[in-house]
Amino acid sequence: MTVTTPASRAAQILSRPIALNGLTVPNRIVMAPMTRMFSPGGIPGEDVRSYYARRAAAGVGLIVTEGTYVGHESAGQSHRVPRFHGEEQLAGWAKVAEDVHAAGGTIVPQLWHIGMVRKDGDAPYPEAPAMGPSGLVTAGAETTGKAMTQKDLDDVIAAFAQAAADAERIGFDGVELHGAHGYLLDQFLWEGTNRRTDAYGGDPVARTKFSAEIVAAVRAAVSTEFPVIFRYSQWKQQDYTARLAETPEELEAILTPLAAAGVDVFHASTRRYWVPEFDGSDLNLAGWTKKITGKQVITVGSVGLDGDFLNAFQGEGSPIQGIDNLLDRLEADEFDMVAVGRALLQDPEWAAKVLADRFDELKPYDAAAVKTLS
Repeated sequence: MTVTTPASRAAQILSRPIALNGLTVPNRIVMAPMTRMFSPGGIPGEDVRSYYARRAAAGVGLIVTEGTYVGHESAGQSHRVPRFHGEEQLAGWAKVAEDVHAAGGTIVPQLWHIGMVRKDGDAPYPEAPAMGPSGLVTAGAETTGKAMTQKDLDDVIAAFAQAAADAERIGFDGVELHGAHGYLLDQFLWEGTNRRTDAYGGDPVARTKFSAEIVAAVRAAVSTEFPVIFRYSQWKQQDYTARLAETPEELEAILTPLAAAGVDVFHASTRRYWVPEFDGSDLNLAGWTKKITGKQVITVGSVGLDGDFLNAFQGEGSPIQGIDNLLDRLEADEFDMVAVGRALLQDPEWAAKVLADRFDELKPYDAAAVKTLS
């Protein structure tokens, strides 16, 4: 496939620095969070340090790490996914941040609780129960887990706040809260999995209460200039067609409390960034998010590739796609930054090639890249 994007234009648009609260990011390219399971014991080692630093050295302005479990026993489901609590785990992450900074990049951890996606007996804490707003993993499913009590809610809020405070203490540049893809925070936001009748369930504003309390607690636990990013999505890994909001008005009801609680930047996750979100407008989810909240926004979804990223994890490859449309939208201030996933997973030099007119060196996505760490 011929890629026609002129590099001078790509460099001009993507190379602009941007201030996210008190953090200056050198350009508009973000590395999207991608779970890799290369951290035995939840500890990121030297190979993980090299993995992130290599991409920072090649021009990625902001790295969002793979999802990291907060310090709550029901947060995760694997010994090999990194954790953002514990002395050894945090020491490992401190070295990751140090190496990324030495390579010229900035970095934030993605803080994560998977909620009802977890199954009873899963590592790293097999005795911990699976829990969520109503014990449901998807709409219409039978209850298979624990509906969270007020103590459970308070404990999870405290775990996110502690992780954020630790992130600032060990040298990270901000934090991202994972509120997307059918995990815990998203399970509260989505009517399909939140059937609560207390203050945390009901209309869209009530379903936002838990996430807004986490944002507020994180905001209070870190310095005022420390950026807080919130990632959210319409689709869920349990249901690709699910939607939090059917109209811009419904989306506004969800995003406004989060912005008021202290979100600096929204990370609007879609499967394909070029798809309009609502009828009657070409704006994608990120574009609507910026229009509604006035906050800075990161877009993501199959950037640089012609194919759905979900299929990649089923073994499918993807051909290269030009980024002219992406640049048009950035230039029009539809959104502020762009997160790149598979293209950076495939090629650590992707940002450098795009910024230096080396489009002919870009390669189609090979799904085997998921299985390597480089």
